Amino acid sequence: MFTRGRLILVLMALVVAANIGNQAVQQSYDGPGALAVTRDVVVPPGGIAAVARTLNRAGVIRYPLVFELAAWITRRQGNLRAGEFEFVAHGSLRRVLHTLRFGPVVQHKATIPEGLTATQIAAIINALPEASGHVVPPSEGSVLPQTYDYVYGATRQGILRRMQHAMTRALAAAWGARAPDLPVQTPQQALTLASIVQLETPVAAELPKIAGVYENRLVQGMKLQADPTVIFAVTEGRATALPHRVTDHDLATPSAYNTYRHHGLPPGPIASPGIAAIDAVLHPAATQDLFFVATGRGGHVFARTFDEQLANIARVRAGRGKN
Repeated sequence: MFTRGRLILVLMALVVAANIGNQAVQQSYDGPGALAVTRDVVVPPGGIAAVARTLNRAGVIRYPLVFELAAWITRRQGNLRAGEFEFVAHGSLRRVLHTLRFGPVVQHKATIPEGLTATQIAAIINALPEASGHVVPPSEGSVLPQTYDYVYGATRQGILRRMQHAMTRALAAAWGARAPDLPVQTPQQALTLASIVQLETPVAAELPKIAGVYENRLVQGMKLQADPTVIFAVTEGRATALPHRVTDHDLATPSAYNTYRHHGLPPGPIASPGIAAIDAVLHPAATQDLFFVATGRGGHVFARTFDEQLANIARVRAGRGKN
């Protein structure tokens, strides 16, 4: 039998042991974690044990059983989610569990530059890391160029649909706010002309001027004679540039998209224009210009008459010869 003194010693020992155990648990829960550097980890669907194994293999936690116990004890805080998460360097077990329950999933970026063809856009989407599936080239001009977020495992088809919905919404909004008395009669015609304008200049300030020139030509019944339409015809929509300057042979390409051979707009867009190009077509510059020529330095020189155009071409060529 225990004497009173021995009983007190045993109780004191139990208290000390409990305190030590509590400190150990607290240290495991709130102390620095095992991860040396911040990293993204994909946590697949599964139970607590499966999540623990994934995190252990990734170096996020040291002891799977301790993680499982902590997750069970704190289960009322919420379920552990699957997905791709960012785990910070030396993050505690408490923080790891908080990340799995409440942290944002990692967002990846898909950037579509202005002026790409449907074939080029499909290639970008199919090359996206962390996405699944495959897409074929969409309808020409149906994608709005901008940057889109997507999460690990998102389908490429779903990403493409978001890009197309964005263009549908943007075009509808821009068309609703268009200037009066434009020569384009439908949103699709506006999109088609915007795709040409987009490919004519890298200078944003020139977009309304280029649009004004082409709309003046449409009003007067002139051929657009837009080089980008010739390139689209020659490459069958696979590229927006040629490895050489547009030649007479290129200009003779028998295609409905070749605006050197046919009056009016081509049958449809030749690329995906950005919002600025669409707005330029729907709010063109007030100008009487009918011609322009590239300076070779990114911009253009504009002219009202063909004689002025010839003079500008001569000056541009002379300037290039001096370089």
